[in-house]
Amino acid sequence: MDAMQEELVLEVAEQHRHHAKSQFFWVWGVLLLITAVEVYLGYQNMNPVRMLSILMALSIVKAALIIGYFMHMKFEVSRMKWLTMASLVMCLCMMSVFFPDAMRILSLGVK
Repeated sequence: MDAMQEELVLEVAEQHRHHAKSQFFWVWGVLLLITAVEVYLGYQNMNPVRMLSILMALSIVKAALIIGYFMHMKFEVSRMKWLTMASLVMCLCMMSVFFPDAMRILSLGVK
């Protein structure tokens, strides 16, 4: 590695050392709260489309917190974030290509 890369690695390692445990406990508490809200909504008698929309939004928030804090993506260099997001977009594109093909299983089988 050249000097610039070594300096960047040391800087990121130094930043990772100074994360307080309290920050992670706050995030954990928020995740527990969101999970409690999701369980509560599961027992409510509401419109399924509205309930699923709320649950999807809460799930996205939970995923962002988990990825950001517990997988330490919040503290990574921007190149790593872009690489991860590009991989996610590629996986979603591939899923959208193969899902219609998987739907043909509904027309197969014994009738």
